[in-house]
Amino acid sequence: MMAISTKLIKIQLSLFKAFTQNKEIEVERKAQAALGEVMARIRKNRIVAQTVVFRDFIGEWIAPKQQKLDGIVLYLHGGGYCAGNIDYARGFSTVLTSKNKVKSFCCAYRLAPENPYPAALEDALESYTFLLRSGYTGDQIILCGESAGGGLCYALAMKLREKNMPMPAGIIAISPWVDLTASGTSYAENEERDPSLSKERLQFYASLYAEDKTDPYVSPVFGDFHEMPPSLIFVGGDEVMLSDAETLYKKLTEAGCSAKLQIKPGMWHAYILYGTRETKSDFAMILEFLKKYFPQTGKNAK
Repeated sequence: MMAISTKLIKIQLSLFKAFTQNKEIEVERKAQAALGEVMARIRKNRIVAQTVVFRDFIGEWIAPKQQKLDGIVLYLHGGGYCAGNIDYARGFSTVLTSKNKVKSFCCAYRLAPENPYPAALEDALESYTFLLRSGYTGDQIILCGESAGGGLCYALAMKLREKNMPMPAGIIAISPWVDLTASGTSYAENEERDPSLSKERLQFYASLYAEDKTDPYVSPVFGDFHEMPPSLIFVGGDEVMLSDAETLYKKLTEAGCSAKLQIKPGMWHAYILYGTRETKSDFAMILEFLKKYFPQTGKNAK
Protein backbone atom coordinates (compact mmCIF):
# COMPACT_ATOMS: atom_id res chain seq x y z
CA MET A 1 0.00 0.00 0.00
CA MET A 2 1.30 3.47 -0.91
CA ALA A 3 2.42 5.74 1.87
CA ILE A 4 0.15 8.67 2.61
CA SER A 5 2.94 11.07 1.68
CA THR A 6 3.13 9.48 -1.77
CA LYS A 7 -0.61 9.88 -2.31
CA LEU A 8 -0.42 13.52 -1.27
CA ILE A 9 2.48 14.17 -3.62
CA LYS A 10 0.53 12.65 -6.52
CA ILE A 11 -2.42 14.91 -5.75
CA GLN A 12 -0.17 17.98 -5.56
CA LEU A 13 1.54 17.04 -8.82
CA SER A 14 -1.81 16.65 -10.55
CA LEU A 15 -2.87 20.09 -9.38
CA PHE A 16 0.42 21.62 -10.51
CA LYS A 17 0.15 19.83 -13.87
CA ALA A 18 -3.24 21.40 -14.50
CA PHE A 19 -2.01 24.82 -13.33
CA THR A 20 1.07 24.88 -15.56
CA GLN A 21 -0.39 23.25 -18.67
CA ASN A 22 -0.72 26.53 -20.55
CA LYS A 23 1.48 28.73 -18.41
CA GLU A 24 4.74 30.43 -19.26
CA ILE A 25 7.95 28.47 -18.66
CA GLU A 26 8.98 30.94 -15.94
CA VAL A 27 6.34 29.45 -13.63
CA GLU A 28 7.96 26.03 -13.87
CA ARG A 29 11.44 27.49 -13.53
CA LYS A 30 10.49 29.07 -10.22
CA ALA A 31 8.83 25.87 -9.00
CA GLN A 32 11.87 23.74 -9.85
CA ALA A 33 14.23 26.15 -8.14
CA ALA A 34 12.07 25.98 -5.01
CA LEU A 35 12.10 22.16 -5.07
CA GLY A 36 15.87 22.13 -5.40
CA GLU A 37 16.28 24.54 -2.50
CA VAL A 38 14.18 22.27 -0.29
CA MET A 39 16.19 19.16 -1.20
CA ALA A 40 19.49 20.95 -0.56
CA ARG A 41 18.36 22.64 2.68
CA ILE A 42 17.41 19.34 4.33
CA ARG A 43 20.93 17.97 3.86
CA LYS A 44 23.04 21.12 3.87
CA ASN A 45 24.85 20.14 7.09
CA ARG A 46 26.14 16.94 5.48
CA ILE A 47 27.91 18.51 2.50
CA VAL A 48 30.32 21.26 1.45
CA ALA A 49 29.57 23.15 -1.78
CA GLN A 50 31.81 25.23 -4.02
CA THR A 51 30.59 27.15 -7.06
CA VAL A 52 32.45 27.14 -10.37
CA VAL A 53 31.65 29.88 -12.87
CA PHE A 54 32.10 28.93 -16.52
CA ARG A 55 31.76 31.30 -19.45
CA ASP A 56 28.16 30.31 -20.25
CA PHE A 57 26.86 28.51 -17.16
CA ILE A 58 27.39 27.74 -13.49
CA GLY A 59 28.50 24.47 -11.95
CA GLU A 60 28.99 23.36 -8.39
CA TRP A 61 31.16 20.86 -6.53
CA ILE A 62 29.21 19.02 -3.83
CA ALA A 63 31.39 17.09 -1.39
CA PRO A 64 30.25 14.94 1.55
CA LYS A 65 31.72 15.76 4.94
CA GLN A 66 32.39 12.05 5.36
CA GLN A 67 33.41 10.56 2.02
CA LYS A 68 33.24 6.78 1.58
CA LEU A 69 33.55 6.32 -2.19
CA ASP A 70 36.19 7.67 -4.56
CA GLY A 71 35.18 9.03 -7.92
CA ILE A 72 32.58 11.64 -8.81
CA VAL A 73 29.02 11.80 -10.14
CA LEU A 74 28.34 14.34 -12.89
CA TYR A 75 24.69 15.25 -12.39
CA LEU A 76 22.67 16.71 -15.26
CA HIS A 77 19.29 18.03 -14.17
CA GLY A 78 15.91 17.70 -15.86
CA GLY A 79 13.33 20.32 -16.82
CA GLY A 80 12.57 19.68 -20.47
CA TYR A 81 15.74 21.56 -21.45
CA CYS A 82 13.73 24.69 -20.59
CA ALA A 83 13.83 24.85 -16.78
CA GLY A 84 16.32 24.20 -14.00
CA ASN A 85 18.87 26.64 -12.58
CA ILE A 86 21.78 26.04 -10.21
CA ASP A 87 19.39 26.01 -7.21
CA TYR A 88 17.50 23.10 -8.74
CA ALA A 89 20.65 21.30 -9.91
CA ARG A 90 22.19 21.62 -6.44
CA GLY A 91 19.15 19.94 -4.88
CA PHE A 92 19.37 16.39 -6.18
CA SER A 93 23.14 16.61 -6.49
CA THR A 94 23.16 17.17 -2.72
CA VAL A 95 20.90 14.15 -2.25
CA LEU A 96 23.21 11.94 -4.31
CA THR A 97 26.24 13.13 -2.37
CA SER A 98 24.78 12.89 1.13
CA LYS A 99 23.13 9.49 0.66
CA ASN A 100 26.05 7.83 -1.07
CA LYS A 101 28.98 9.64 0.58
CA VAL A 102 30.47 10.40 -2.83
CA LYS A 103 31.41 13.68 -4.51
CA SER A 104 29.22 15.12 -7.22
CA PHE A 105 29.37 17.97 -9.69
CA CYS A 106 26.21 19.57 -11.01
CA CYS A 107 25.95 21.53 -14.23
CA ALA A 108 23.27 24.24 -14.62
CA TYR A 109 23.49 24.17 -18.40
CA ARG A 110 21.97 26.84 -20.61
CA LEU A 111 18.24 26.56 -21.26
CA ALA A 112 15.91 26.83 -24.23
CA PRO A 113 14.29 28.79 -25.75
CA GLU A 114 16.98 31.39 -25.03
CA ASN A 115 19.70 28.82 -25.77
CA PRO A 116 18.38 25.88 -27.84
CA TYR A 117 20.28 22.77 -28.91
CA PRO A 118 23.24 22.24 -28.86
CA ALA A 119 23.84 24.59 -25.88
CA ALA A 120 22.93 22.03 -23.20
CA LEU A 121 25.14 19.36 -24.78
CA GLU A 122 28.03 21.81 -25.15
CA ASP A 123 27.80 22.72 -21.46
CA ALA A 124 27.57 19.07 -20.40
CA LEU A 125 30.68 18.32 -22.49
CA GLU A 126 32.51 21.28 -20.96
CA SER A 127 31.61 20.03 -17.47
CA TYR A 128 32.91 16.55 -18.23
CA THR A 129 36.11 17.98 -19.74
CA PHE A 130 36.50 20.13 -16.62
CA LEU A 131 36.39 17.01 -14.45
CA LEU A 132 39.06 15.36 -16.60
CA ARG A 133 41.23 18.47 -16.29
CA SER A 134 40.67 18.37 -12.53
CA GLY A 135 42.37 15.00 -12.34
CA TYR A 136 39.56 12.48 -12.71
CA THR A 137 39.82 9.72 -15.28
CA GLY A 138 36.81 8.49 -17.23
CA ASP A 139 36.47 5.39 -15.06
CA GLN A 140 36.22 7.65 -12.00
CA ILE A 141 33.16 9.46 -13.38
CA ILE A 142 29.54 8.28 -13.43
CA LEU A 143 26.87 10.30 -15.22
CA CYS A 144 23.48 10.76 -13.58
CA GLY A 145 20.47 12.65 -14.84
CA GLU A 146 16.70 12.75 -14.63
CA SER A 147 14.26 13.47 -17.45
CA ALA A 148 15.99 15.73 -20.00
CA GLY A 149 19.16 15.30 -17.95
CA GLY A 150 18.87 11.53 -18.40
CA GLY A 151 18.68 11.94 -22.16
CA LEU A 152 21.56 14.39 -22.02
CA CYS A 153 23.72 11.75 -20.29
CA TYR A 154 23.41 9.50 -23.36
CA ALA A 155 23.89 12.37 -25.79
CA LEU A 156 27.06 13.27 -23.89
CA ALA A 157 28.31 9.67 -23.93
CA MET A 158 27.74 9.51 -27.69
CA LYS A 159 29.62 12.79 -28.14
CA LEU A 160 32.52 11.50 -26.03
CA ARG A 161 32.67 8.36 -28.15
CA GLU A 162 32.66 10.46 -31.32
CA LYS A 163 35.56 12.56 -30.02
CA ASN A 164 37.49 9.50 -28.81
CA MET A 165 37.48 10.90 -25.29
CA PRO A 166 37.54 8.76 -22.13
CA MET A 167 34.12 7.24 -21.50
CA PRO A 168 32.46 7.38 -18.06
CA ALA A 169 32.26 4.29 -15.88
CA GLY A 170 28.47 4.22 -15.99
CA ILE A 171 25.17 6.07 -16.40
CA ILE A 172 22.30 6.37 -13.92
CA ALA A 173 19.19 7.51 -15.80
CA ILE A 174 16.03 8.49 -13.93
CA SER A 175 12.94 8.72 -16.16
CA PRO A 176 15.19 9.59 -19.13
CA TRP A 177 13.72 11.69 -21.93
CA VAL A 178 15.41 10.06 -24.91
CA ASP A 179 12.72 10.33 -27.60
CA LEU A 180 11.58 13.91 -28.24
CA THR A 181 9.31 12.66 -31.05
CA ALA A 182 7.08 11.09 -28.36
CA SER A 183 6.61 7.98 -30.50
CA GLY A 184 6.19 5.47 -27.66
CA THR A 185 2.86 3.82 -26.85
CA SER A 186 2.95 5.00 -23.21
CA TYR A 187 2.29 8.59 -24.29
CA ALA A 188 -1.29 7.51 -25.02
CA GLU A 189 -1.63 4.58 -22.62
CA ASN A 190 -0.53 6.55 -19.54
CA GLU A 191 -2.02 9.90 -20.49
CA GLU A 192 -4.69 9.74 -17.78
CA ARG A 193 -2.52 8.05 -15.15
CA ASP A 194 0.48 10.41 -15.28
CA PRO A 195 0.03 13.02 -12.52
CA SER A 196 2.86 15.31 -13.61
CA LEU A 197 3.42 15.35 -17.38
CA SER A 198 1.47 15.34 -20.63
CA LYS A 199 2.47 14.61 -24.22
CA GLU A 200 1.30 18.10 -25.17
CA ARG A 201 3.60 19.79 -22.67
CA LEU A 202 6.58 17.65 -23.64
CA GLN A 203 6.05 18.44 -27.32
CA PHE A 204 6.02 22.12 -26.39
CA TYR A 205 9.39 21.76 -24.64
CA ALA A 206 10.77 19.78 -27.57
CA SER A 207 9.71 22.46 -30.05
CA LEU A 208 11.64 25.06 -28.07
CA TYR A 209 14.74 22.90 -27.75
CA ALA A 210 15.44 21.55 -31.24
CA GLU A 211 14.17 21.54 -34.80
CA ASP A 212 15.27 18.00 -35.70
CA LYS A 213 13.80 15.75 -33.01
CA THR A 214 15.37 12.65 -34.64
CA ASP A 215 18.95 13.88 -34.24
CA PRO A 216 20.63 11.27 -31.97
CA TYR A 217 22.14 14.07 -29.87
CA VAL A 218 18.60 15.35 -29.28
CA SER A 219 16.80 11.99 -29.07
CA PRO A 220 19.42 9.36 -28.22
CA VAL A 221 17.09 6.43 -29.08
CA PHE A 222 17.83 7.21 -32.73
CA GLY A 223 21.56 6.80 -32.16
CA ASP A 224 24.11 3.98 -32.03
CA PHE A 225 24.44 2.41 -28.57
CA HIS A 226 27.50 0.27 -29.19
CA GLU A 227 30.19 0.69 -26.52
CA MET A 228 27.92 2.67 -24.22
CA PRO A 229 28.80 2.46 -20.49
CA PRO A 230 26.81 0.21 -18.12
CA SER A 231 23.40 1.72 -17.35
CA LEU A 232 21.00 1.73 -14.42
CA ILE A 233 17.60 3.03 -15.54
CA PHE A 234 14.61 3.97 -13.37
CA VAL A 235 11.11 4.88 -14.54
CA GLY A 236 7.65 5.18 -13.04
CA GLY A 237 5.01 2.74 -14.23
CA ASP A 238 2.40 5.49 -14.57
CA GLU A 239 4.38 8.07 -16.54
CA VAL A 240 3.85 8.97 -20.18
CA MET A 241 7.61 8.66 -20.71
CA LEU A 242 7.66 4.97 -19.75
CA SER A 243 8.25 3.92 -23.38
CA ASP A 244 11.39 6.08 -23.55
CA ALA A 245 13.04 4.05 -20.80
CA GLU A 246 11.83 0.74 -22.23
CA THR A 247 13.10 1.57 -25.72
CA LEU A 248 16.40 2.82 -24.31
CA TYR A 249 16.89 -0.42 -22.37
CA LYS A 250 16.04 -2.50 -25.46
CA LYS A 251 18.51 -0.57 -27.65
CA LEU A 252 21.28 -0.85 -25.05
CA THR A 253 20.89 -4.60 -24.56
CA GLU A 254 20.59 -5.24 -28.30
CA ALA A 255 23.90 -3.38 -28.74
CA GLY A 256 25.50 -5.69 -26.19
CA CYS A 257 25.69 -3.12 -23.40
CA SER A 258 25.15 -3.85 -19.71
CA ALA A 259 21.85 -2.33 -18.58
CA LYS A 260 19.26 -2.76 -15.84
CA LEU A 261 15.74 -1.32 -16.01
CA GLN A 262 13.71 -0.71 -12.87
CA ILE A 263 10.01 0.04 -13.48
CA LYS A 264 8.25 1.14 -10.28
CA PRO A 265 4.48 0.43 -10.52
CA GLY A 266 2.15 3.29 -9.66
CA MET A 267 4.90 5.91 -9.59
CA TRP A 268 5.29 9.09 -11.59
CA HIS A 269 7.97 10.88 -13.59
CA ALA A 270 11.32 11.25 -11.78
CA TYR A 271 9.67 9.88 -8.61
CA ILE A 272 13.05 9.15 -7.02
CA LEU A 273 13.71 12.86 -6.50
CA TYR A 274 10.86 13.07 -4.00
CA GLY A 275 12.43 10.60 -1.57
CA THR A 276 9.24 8.80 -0.53
CA ARG A 277 9.23 5.49 1.33
CA GLU A 278 8.90 3.62 -1.97
CA THR A 279 12.26 4.94 -3.19
CA LYS A 280 14.33 3.26 -0.45
CA SER A 281 15.09 0.24 -2.62
CA ASP A 282 15.92 2.50 -5.58
CA PHE A 283 18.52 4.42 -3.61
CA ALA A 284 19.96 1.11 -2.44
CA MET A 285 20.35 0.10 -6.10
CA ILE A 286 22.05 3.42 -6.89
CA LEU A 287 24.51 2.90 -4.05
CA GLU A 288 25.33 -0.64 -5.21
CA PHE A 289 25.87 0.63 -8.75
CA LEU A 290 28.25 3.31 -7.50
CA LYS A 291 30.12 0.84 -5.27
CA LYS A 292 30.56 -1.49 -8.24
CA TYR A 293 32.61 1.10 -10.12
CA PHE A 294 34.01 3.35 -7.40
CA PRO A 295 36.54 2.04 -4.85
CA GLN A 296 36.34 2.76 -1.15
CA THR A 297 38.12 5.92 0.01
CA GLY A 298 41.84 5.68 0.62
CA LYS A 299 42.64 4.46 -2.90
CA ASN A 300 43.30 7.19 -5.48
CA ALA A 301 41.38 9.65 -3.29
CA LYS A 302 41.01 13.19 -4.57
